Amino acid sequence: MANLTINGTAHRVDLPDEVPLLWALRDGLNMTGTKFGCGVAACGACSVHVDGKLVRSCSLPVSDAAGKAITTIEGLKSADGTLHAVQQAWIAAQVPQCGYCQSGQIMAATALIKAVGRPSEAQIDAAMTNLCRCGTYPRIRKAILAATGQAADSTEPLAPAREGAA
Repeated sequence: MANLTINGTAHRVDLPDEVPLLWALRDGLNMTGTKFGCGVAACGACSVHVDGKLVRSCSLPVSDAAGKAITTIEGLKSADGTLHAVQQAWIAAQVPQCGYCQSGQIMAATALIKAVGRPSEAQIDAAMTNLCRCGTYPRIRKAILAATGQAADSTEPLAPAREGAA
């Protein structure tokens, strides 16, 4: 049994202490915006904020999250339903392809912006360690820059160069 505060709302989950927070969110509370990707904290699809820090919820026991402030993708929008600036930039930059990793990517981007303010492209590249199987990293970078009022470096390619392409 754990008492969790998720997106500002208190929840009591009746799950064993060792159950990962991811499954408490998805199965226990039906908050399915946080995704399962790998189960070993390698891919970042399950990223959430715990006490303001980016955490991969697939490896965090629910007992370790008890009593802490948890923010999920569902909690980023404002009370009136306005999307967070990062979410708006994600849409404007048409970041998602399949979309599976996007909630974790957005959570990582919001944590980066909270920590750094206006990150450089190098800071974005270093901090954004979540995996995207579709390879939308240039659009992710563009969206983060846009969300912080910056323009992407026009010399940066919009997509990785393919071998043999001219």
